[in-house]
Amino acid sequence: MGVLDPTRTIYGDFGEVWMDGKWLTNFNHAEASVEVGKEEIRRSGTRWTGHKVTSLTGTGTISGYKVTTDLVEAISQVAKDRGKPFVTELVLKLDDPDSYGAYRVRLKGVQFDTIPLMNFQAGSIVEEELPFTFSGFEFLDVIHEQ
Repeated sequence: MGVLDPTRTIYGDFGEVWMDGKWLTNFNHAEASVEVGKEEIRRSGTRWTGHKVTSLTGTGTISGYKVTTDLVEAISQVAKDRGKPFVTELVLKLDDPDSYGAYRVRLKGVQFDTIPLMNFQAGSIVEEELPFTFSGFEFLDVIHEQ
C-alpha cells in the first residue's frame, strides 16, 4: 500500500456553488448529505436484526457573504398568500488543480428552509446561511486515483 500524496488532497478554496448556470461567487461554504432511513427487520433463526432501506432525506447548507438580495427575494415568494415555493437545482463543485480531477454533484428539487430577512453586526462583514432540503442528486463528475 502506497503513501498518501499530500499534493492530491482537495483544498476547499476551490469549491463553488452554481444555480441556474450562474456561479454564486459569494458563497464560500457548502455541504450536502443524504440520510438513509431504515426499518429494523426481525428474522427468525438468527439473533441479528436486519435492516430495510425505506427512505432517503437530502439536506444541506450554503453560506457566505451577503452581496445582493436576489436569492432571498426568490425564496420569499412562498410568503405571499398564493405564492409558490421556490424550487431550484444547485451544482456543488470542487476543482482543485492539484487533485486527480473535478468533483461535481447536482442537487435536484432544492427548497430553502428559511427566509433570511436581515442579519448584521456593526464592525463585521455580513454573512448569511441558507439551510435547504433536496429530493434527488446526480454525480456529474467524480474523482478516481489515476
